[in-house]
Amino acid sequence: MSHYYLNDESLMHEEQILDVSIKDVSMRLHTDKGVFSKGALDYGTRVLLETIQLSDDVKTVVDMGSGYGPISIYLAKVYPDKAIFAYDVNERAIELTNKNIKENKVNHVKAQVSFLFDNVNHKADAVVTNPPIRAGKKTVFQLYEGAYQALNDHGVLYVVIQKKQGAPSSVEKLQSLFGNCTILERKSGYWILFSQKF
Repeated sequence: MSHYYLNDESLMHEEQILDVSIKDVSMRLHTDKGVFSKGALDYGTRVLLETIQLSDDVKTVVDMGSGYGPISIYLAKVYPDKAIFAYDVNERAIELTNKNIKENKVNHVKAQVSFLFDNVNHKADAVVTNPPIRAGKKTVFQLYEGAYQALNDHGVLYVVIQKKQGAPSSVEKLQSLFGNCTILERKSGYWILFSQKF
């Protein structure tokens, strides 16, 4: 059984193209077998992107667990002045992100393979994530801890997570790490969480 948060070079390719529109922003996204939500944009990701509002103070954004890049591509189109970095442990996902960067002509997105923040060598003003729930709570909490370390002072974290997949425990973890956690949106079982580093 292959998981989107692992590399599986034995997987056959089955590429397809998704045409996605969020708040009047259109994206054309290449997907393939072995990546998260390959057949359609994940609903949680859609709710996250409909909710996010980045301030002018945010110059650098990290999309952690980027998959084939819908979060990075969308943010790059809405915020052409921000430097955006996409990271995923899945090499196929990063290859697709690079293809989607070219397809959508958003050259200020850089994509790189990384297990969580292992290969992130810069600070960020915002971290945005649809965390890899199936990788387990330990990995998800490790992601939150890495985000806290990677953020500049006053940096912000946006998370989408389903209530039934651990949203309440994520709220507790973020409260303990950041000293704050706001639920910005609740929609169809998905929660959008927001924390700021002070």
